[in-house]
Amino acid sequence: MKIVVTGAAGFIGRHVIPLLIAKGHEVTAMVRKNQDNFAINQCYRIVEHEIGQEIGNIYSKLGEPDTLLHLAWAEVSNCKSLKHIDIELPTHYNFIKQMVNAGVGHICVTGTCYEYGMQSGMLSEYNEAKPCNPYGYAKDALRKQLQYLKYEHDFKLTWMRPFYMYGEDQPKNTIYSQLRLAVQRRDSVFNMSGGEQLRDYLHIDDVVNKIAELVYIRKDIGIINICSGSPISVRCLVEQWINDRKWDIELNLGHYTYPNYEPLAFWGNTEKYNHILTIGIK
Repeated sequence: MKIVVTGAAGFIGRHVIPLLIAKGHEVTAMVRKNQDNFAINQCYRIVEHEIGQEIGNIYSKLGEPDTLLHLAWAEVSNCKSLKHIDIELPTHYNFIKQMVNAGVGHICVTGTCYEYGMQSGMLSEYNEAKPCNPYGYAKDALRKQLQYLKYEHDFKLTWMRPFYMYGEDQPKNTIYSQLRLAVQRRDSVFNMSGGEQLRDYLHIDDVVNKIAELVYIRKDIGIINICSGSPISVRCLVEQWINDRKWDIELNLGHYTYPNYEPLAFWGNTEKYNHILTIGIK
């Protein structure tokens, strides 16, 4: 299979690429200029291209892929930025549409659990999307636009909604990276919220394994949660990280207020993923 991965130098991209290559797929990494990463350098082809950049035939330049694994998106650390709506949404739709028009028959895109908005409890793909910030809104709008595009073009669409993830080389603004940095600085305490939020966390290795499986299946899956299905409080998770790694640091709970753009307790339902994987490998 010929697979092009956009956002290849990102947190998910640089972890999923080695899996795809190990399965024998011909992987092309689409990156911004001046990216350097070992996982990317293993690729059959590396193409420097900005999503919104005009180019004659990007499909040919990317090696005429069978599958587009679209991970790219900017401003992810600021879910309230209007750039998600004003810039990212039309830019990414036009790029994917161009790839579909050129002949890519299988499109896999990462959405976000923020598409569910302020709904609490266990969330399944059958829950209505109710985004309450520009990031979640733009992602959900892109999904809907691609659904309409399917009326005119025959392609398979898998819309993946990752919940929370962590890993050693995660972006600096995440709680796991901030905790590791505090330990490296030999801070005596780590400031955080009260930590009573219930969240759905997966290690990045588990996240990319799930994504890769969906890519291999090549079905018209629609929305699919990428999650553990098991809620855990942020406090318990942070304490688990500290205990497992024997870090010497105390928690300063309640230092930060809880975010106002997500509910206090929500996690994903894994039933659809488990079902799809079962029928997909038969």
